[in-house]
Amino acid sequence: MSINPLLSQDGLPLFSRIRAEHFEPAVDAVLAENRSALARIVALDHPTWDDFVEPLETLDQRLHHTWSPAAHLNAVMNSPDIRQAYNVCLPKLSDYATELDQNEQLQHGYAELQSSPEWQTYNAAQRKLIEDALRDFKLAGVNLPADKKNRFRKIMQELSKLEAKFEENLLDATQGWFKQVTEESSLGGIPQTALTRAHHEAQSRGLQGHVFTLDYPSYFAVITYADQRSLREQMYRAYTTRASDQGPNAGRWDNTQTMQDILRLRHEAAVLTEFKNFAEYSLATKMVRRPEQVIAFLTDLLERCRPAGQGEFTELQRYARERDGLESLAAWDMGYYAEKLREARYAISDEILRPYFPLARVRTGLFAIMHKLYGIRLTETLGVETWHPDVKLYEIHDQSGSVRGRLYLDLFARKDKRGGAWMDDALSRRRTSSGVRIPAAYLTCNFPPPIGETPSLLSHDEVLTFFHEFGHCLHHLLTQVDYPSVAGINGVAWDAVELPSQFHENFAWTREGLALVSGHYQTGKPLPDELYQKLLAARNFHTALFMLRQLEFGLFDFKLHLHAGKVMSKDFIAATLAEVRRQVSVVPVPEWNRFAHSFSHIFAGGYAAGYYSYLWAEVLAADAYSAFEETGVFNRVTGKRFLDTILGQGGSREAMELFIEFRGRQPTLDAFLRLNGIAA
Repeated sequence: MSINPLLSQDGLPLFSRIRAEHFEPAVDAVLAENRSALARIVALDHPTWDDFVEPLETLDQRLHHTWSPAAHLNAVMNSPDIRQAYNVCLPKLSDYATELDQNEQLQHGYAELQSSPEWQTYNAAQRKLIEDALRDFKLAGVNLPADKKNRFRKIMQELSKLEAKFEENLLDATQGWFKQVTEESSLGGIPQTALTRAHHEAQSRGLQGHVFTLDYPSYFAVITYADQRSLREQMYRAYTTRASDQGPNAGRWDNTQTMQDILRLRHEAAVLTEFKNFAEYSLATKMVRRPEQVIAFLTDLLERCRPAGQGEFTELQRYARERDGLESLAAWDMGYYAEKLREARYAISDEILRPYFPLARVRTGLFAIMHKLYGIRLTETLGVETWHPDVKLYEIHDQSGSVRGRLYLDLFARKDKRGGAWMDDALSRRRTSSGVRIPAAYLTCNFPPPIGETPSLLSHDEVLTFFHEFGHCLHHLLTQVDYPSVAGINGVAWDAVELPSQFHENFAWTREGLALVSGHYQTGKPLPDELYQKLLAARNFHTALFMLRQLEFGLFDFKLHLHAGKVMSKDFIAATLAEVRRQVSVVPVPEWNRFAHSFSHIFAGGYAAGYYSYLWAEVLAADAYSAFEETGVFNRVTGKRFLDTILGQGGSREAMELFIEFRGRQPTLDAFLRLNGIAA
C-alpha cells in the first residue's frame, strides 16, 4: 500500500500525488499521533524549553505540513471532491485547536516556564513565543467552567464551517454567471487583449461571440472600458450581488444567513471569554488595543480625505456631463468615466501601459530589485512537483549563496481558483538538531494568462499587486527566527502584517524600479520617460475616492463586530453598511448592491474587526519607505537594516519595537499623507 503523500514530512509537498481521498486519513492519523504525544508532554513534572516547548512546536509543524497543501489545493484547484474532503476535516481541526488552547495543563506548563529561573536566559523570540501562548489560552477560554468551554469549542467548530461555506458560495456565484455578447457593436471601448480573452472563453464553452465572466480581469475590462452603458450595468449588477438575495442568481448561493450566523457566533465567543464584543477580542492580538483608538484613527483619516473625495466626485460628474451629457453618475459609470478623465488629463491608461509590463519582464525586474535592496538572488528550480503546469518554484539565495527560502508562484486566473491575490505559509523556518529547515511560501495571483503568441501583459495596478504579495513572502522567507510560532509572518500583530507588503509597492513607482520591471513585449524597450512622467503625475488621481472606499470597508467591518450581539435584527448588516456609507461615501450606490456578501476578507479571510489594518500598516509602510527616500532608493545599508529588523525578526518581537529600531522613532502620518497626495 502506498504512503499517503500528505504524511510525507520530508521536504516540499508532493502535490502531483495528493488526492482528495488523502485529506481525511492524513488528518486523522496526525491528530491521533499528536494527541498521544501531547499526553506525554503534559505529564512532565517540571517542563523545560527542550522537553516542553520544542516537542509542542514539532506537533504543530507536523500538522501544518500535513494540512497546508490540502488547504492550498482547496483554494487553487477547487473541485467537488476536494471541497467535500476539505469540509470534512475542518471540524476535526477546529476541535483539536480548541482542545490545545483550552488545555489547562499546557497553560500551567507555559506559565511555569515564565516564572522559572530559566526565563532570564531565554532570548526575545523564546519569551515572545511563551507570552503569545499564554495570551492565546485566555482568548480560548482556558479558565472557563466546563460547560462554557464546551460551548466555545462548538462555536469555533461551527465558525470554521460557516467561513468555508461563505467562500464556497462566493466562488460558486462568481463562476455561476457569464455574459455572452454576439454583436460586435456592443463591444466598443473594450481593449483588444480583453476581447481576445473573452473570445477564447466563448470558444471554450462552445459558444459564439464573446463571453465575459465575473473573474476580476474580465469584469474589470468591461466596467472600466465598455462604451455600452447597459453592458456595464449588467456586469456591475451581477458582480455586486454575488452570493446574495439580489441580482441574476438571487437566492441561489445566498450568504445572508451565513454572515449573520458568523457575526452572532463571534460575538458569543467574545463574551464567553470576557470581552464586551468581538472587536475587543480581535484587538487582543493587534498593535492597537482599544476600539476607540481604531475608530479615532479611521475618523481622523476620514476628516482629512472626505472633502477631497467630494471634490473628485464633483469633478467627475462635471466631466461626464460635459463629455456625454450624463446628468448623474451611476455606480457602473464611475470606473468608466474615471478612466476617461485620467486619459484626458494625463494621456495615459492601463492599456497604453500593459505592453510595457509583460509578466516575465516584471518578474525578472522584481527579482533584480530585491537583489539591489537585500543582496538576495532568486533561481528557478526545475522538476519540482506542483499542482498546475503554470506553477513555478524559486529558491532565494542570500549573499553567501545559502538557500534562505523557497517560493511557489501561481499567477494566472483559471477556473476553480479562488479570486484575488494572496500569500500563504507552506513551511516555516525551524532549527533542529539536523540543521535549519528552509521556509517556503505560496504566492497566488489572478493575472490574465497568455493567449497564443501574446504573453501575459499586466496593468501597473497588477504590477503593484505582484510587489505587494512578494513583500508578504519575503517577510516569511527571510526570517532569521528559529521557532516556527514566531518565525516569518507567524506571531506578527495582524495590523502590522501588511507593513512589508505595502512597503515594497513603493519600488514599483520609482524610475529606477520601473526601468527594471518594464520592457515592451515586442521591442524590449523600457517604459519611456514620457510615459513614466505621466504615470507619476497620475499616481494620486482619485486617491481620496480610493481612500474613502478603504475607510468605508474598515469602518463597516469594525462597527459590525463592535455592535453585533447574540440577537441581531434581520437587517443589521445592511443597516450598518448604510449608516457607514452615509458617513463616508460620496458615490451613489444602488439599494440592491450587496457588497458585504462578497467581503471575504472579514467573513472568511482572517481580517474580522481588522480591515483597518491595511490603512494602519500603510502609515507604517510609507514612513519606512521614506527612510529610503532619504538615503537613496536602493541604498544597501538601509536595505540591510530593513532586512535585519522588519523582515528578519518576524513575530519574535513586538511590531512597534521593531519599527522604532528600524526608523529610530515612532511612526508619523507625514509620509503617508504626502505619498497619497493628501494635505497634512
